[in-house]
Amino acid sequence: MRVTKTLTVAAAAAALALTFAGCSSPAPEPTTTPTVDYGLVEAGALTVCSDVPYAPFEFEDANSASGYSGFDIELVDAIASKLGLTTKVKVTNFDALQSGTALEADSCDMAASAMTITDERKKNLDFADPNYDSLQSLLVKTDSGITDLAGTAGKTIGVQKGTTGKDYATAHAPKDAKLVDFPDDGKMWLAMQAGQVDALLQDQPVNHEHEVADSNYKIVETYDTNEQYGFAFAKGKKPALLAAVNEQLAALRADGTYDTIYKKYFG
Repeated sequence: MRVTKTLTVAAAAAALALTFAGCSSPAPEPTTTPTVDYGLVEAGALTVCSDVPYAPFEFEDANSASGYSGFDIELVDAIASKLGLTTKVKVTNFDALQSGTALEADSCDMAASAMTITDERKKNLDFADPNYDSLQSLLVKTDSGITDLAGTAGKTIGVQKGTTGKDYATAHAPKDAKLVDFPDDGKMWLAMQAGQVDALLQDQPVNHEHEVADSNYKIVETYDTNEQYGFAFAKGKKPALLAAVNEQLAALRADGTYDTIYKKYFG
């Protein structure tokens, strides 16, 4: 009899516990961090303005998801991937990028175009942390007899409008050298090959691409201008995206991805 009573009480207690359990509030759902509003031009995509071609930093590539590749573009791809975004590239005139005009028009989220960070450009643009250190250089025809910038006296020098290469040529080329403006490297290189200019003064990695592609041309001089490139943003308009890009750039350096991309293009 004692045993039966004990079991009955135990059963009643268990039933009561189940009753209260059934009436209790469900456990709260895990809190999720809301998606950061980066103010993107197109939802789900990091839209990048870039002056193409400018190998090895940006060039057309049919095998790439965005249709473009290069050092800048691969860095952007890696950053976009970490942010859960795809990459979309819009080809844009470099002068419109460096002046801030294209970014102010909100046609893209950022500029990735081998752009040197300068105090003058900072007046109209916000820059991410530097991602590349560069030199300027002088490219000439191998049999031209030109061995340095002084040797361009009376010659024509191709420069790209709005670039620090043009700034350097303006400040240091012989007074009787003629500077010829071009909108992009593609047209400048064609002019060089056609004999319309005697030299090209621009970023060393880009001129290096030309001397590798054609042994009739060579770099005869480089200039240490203490330049650093950085991704650019419309002034004061995308602080959350700028912070995210800087965070991911640091992560890419830390995990070795940056070095892998760098070595792919610069050895």
